Amino acid sequence: MDTEVKKFQKSLDIKSEIHKLIPGGSHTYAKGDDQYPEHYPPYLVKGKGCRVWDVDGNEYIEYGMGLRAVTLGHAYPDVITAACEQMWEGSNFARPACIELAAAKTFLELVPGADMVKFAKNGSDVTTAAIKLARAYTGRDRIVICGDHPFFSIDDWFIGTTAVNAGIPKVISDLTLQFKYNDISSVQALFDQYPGQIACFIMEVEKYERIDLNFLTALQRLCNENGSLLIFDEMITGFRWDIGGAQTYYGITPDLSTFGKGMGNGFAISALAGKKEIMELGGLYHEKERVFLLSTTHGAEHHALAAFMAVVKVFKEKDVIAHMNAQGARLKEGLEKCIQEHGLQDYIGIHGFPVCLVYSTKNEQKESSQPFRTLLLQELIKRGVIAPNLVISYAHKEKDIDQTIEIFYEAFKVYKKALHEGIEQYLEGQSVQPVYRKWNRVELSH
Repeated sequence: MDTEVKKFQKSLDIKSEIHKLIPGGSHTYAKGDDQYPEHYPPYLVKGKGCRVWDVDGNEYIEYGMGLRAVTLGHAYPDVITAACEQMWEGSNFARPACIELAAAKTFLELVPGADMVKFAKNGSDVTTAAIKLARAYTGRDRIVICGDHPFFSIDDWFIGTTAVNAGIPKVISDLTLQFKYNDISSVQALFDQYPGQIACFIMEVEKYERIDLNFLTALQRLCNENGSLLIFDEMITGFRWDIGGAQTYYGITPDLSTFGKGMGNGFAISALAGKKEIMELGGLYHEKERVFLLSTTHGAEHHALAAFMAVVKVFKEKDVIAHMNAQGARLKEGLEKCIQEHGLQDYIGIHGFPVCLVYSTKNEQKESSQPFRTLLLQELIKRGVIAPNLVISYAHKEKDIDQTIEIFYEAFKVYKKALHEGIEQYLEGQSVQPVYRKWNRVELSH
């Protein structure tokens, strides 16, 4: 396959301007210039299905799909139509709209273990609300996160535990503890060390590693015995593992759960759901101390709720998750075959579940390598694939998967040459950097 010569001048021009106006040049760190090759930073203007086009007119097959938010494909007609029709009726009133009740009923039908739901716009809105509820309900301050999962919130209780903790008081960070995934002894140790102090445990049921159901049931039992709440973060597993999340898939009901991303197929909507006696602390009909839970001006924008209900209708009418599983499995199998053919099995890995795949890159010493990740991204973008990960959508068809595999095959050739001849011979510009780092260190060109 010959590499089509792509032009990036307009994108590079935007890159030189955007950092003057927007801190970081992006509104989401994972989309930032430090996450993409320096000289190949496509700025996008249009998306349809699994394809996107940049300002220079280059076309790509896209993976990641809006940081896993787009499950059906970009500009999915049924969803766009539902949102547009609702906007003509108004999108935000001085009193609740009837569509809020309809959306709540729709959501609670999907998540049988939840009694009540409250909508917001971002995942961080609802995970932080869940933490606040857990603290209010238990009267405890300490919370526990799964230390093996990379992200729960932009708010202080989580970001204070990462390397990017400037501006966050240590007293807040110290209240957040960590346990190890699938390691019940790490959970028991925390209960032993902090008896009667832990408000909740929050975790993703699954990310890239299979959950041990014995661990999950033991965790729930320990939380119950020790008066702590169990919170499931279903941002990714919701609408990918099951429309009702991993809790529905595995039949284990948490005290609280949070959803987002795929709910709106790109429209901004998230949800906090849980048991009535906990959720009602944020309501009006109880005699306990009031919790100022979620009060968001745009939390129940009518067009986002309409988009959510349209997404649910598509999921019910079409076997969206089965399709994503099948195409993800096809992609994984094809890429692993390419890796074997190039003899790169010690250097490139494909990980996770078919609906949520990622890849890893290693250097000639077989150590995790950001420069080699950058090289692979560079060669893929040159050939028409944007792949910060390998997360697919319902719009990815067999022909898209097969074309992607062909492009990876060609990119792997360059990767192999770089291993033998030196990456400096092939990498153009600076390496990408981890999001969670203390200092920028590398000066991005802008």
